[in-house]
Amino acid sequence: MKIFVFVFLCFCFLNYGKAQDTFSILAFDSITREVGAAGASCVDLIQYFPNYPDDFICELFSDTGAIACQASYLPANQINARNRMRAGDTPTAIISWLQNNDVAANSAIRQYGVVKMVYQGETASAAHTGSNCFSYKNHITGVHYSIQGNILLGQQVLDSMESRFKRASGDLACKLMAALQGAKIPGADTRCMANQSSSLFAFLKVAQPTDPFGNPSLRVSVRTQNNQFIEPIDSLQQLFNRVHSCIPSTLELPNTSFSEFKIFPNPSTSYFEIQSRLPVFTAECVLTDALGIEREHLFVSESRVAFGKSINPGLYFLKVIINNTEIKVFKLLKN
Repeated sequence: MKIFVFVFLCFCFLNYGKAQDTFSILAFDSITREVGAAGASCVDLIQYFPNYPDDFICELFSDTGAIACQASYLPANQINARNRMRAGDTPTAIISWLQNNDVAANSAIRQYGVVKMVYQGETASAAHTGSNCFSYKNHITGVHYSIQGNILLGQQVLDSMESRFKRASGDLACKLMAALQGAKIPGADTRCMANQSSSLFAFLKVAQPTDPFGNPSLRVSVRTQNNQFIEPIDSLQQLFNRVHSCIPSTLELPNTSFSEFKIFPNPSTSYFEIQSRLPVFTAECVLTDALGIEREHLFVSESRVAFGKSINPGLYFLKVIINNTEIKVFKLLKN
């Protein structure tokens, strides 16, 4: 009996070790308070994880955050990560705890990503890529997102995901789908090069603030097998398009054929600058944070005006008011 139990446990660990969720992205929208995740891998779920949902390695916590547990996946580590999220730990604290308390004392073969609302509408992220994860491996974190991957073709996979995510219009789901499209490269997961695809399965999910745990409002996924030569990200896009619209969104009001103002750089790491072609003293600008709290109030009286030097990283809105009428709202991100 002892021999049987030992062999069974070894079999389980070997199978879990195949769960290399090769590239994934987590993100939190501090305005809508939506949280989402998307990912793909060359793992054959049909063969190794037939009874697991396609998205099992990423967990969403409504109105709170998200965690990705990948590379050499163990359910016990994921449970611990879930408990730390629910205990109120920051992303950095969660990552540190998981590194120091790995259930097999081997955090060097794990990869994690965490994004979370931490304080009054402000988000934070953190990630860990173990030194013994299969190369190419790395992660990228931003104020409200975390992108991580292993067994990759190279850094270009992660960079493309980040670029597509940041440039995409629409809501959080649309941005996550765009990020996955950024990784649609044959051999993005190098094990899938012979299959001429980026991966064998792909998923995307987004939870609204009131969604129960494990039941997000939006969830789509695709799983394929080797030698089917199917690109799962394209298949996922087709499913996504049936249930979700990505009509470009805008914060502009109806009367905003408004070219008199330009704001740059956006995103910014230091300060923003307004370039105005309006007559002197005609524009009032109000900068508010994600909670609607006023951070700066200025009147544009020059062709170039700098602002935002003293604000913390986060999402902000600049209202442009002319003759007591709100003309336009700019969405700004300070990293």
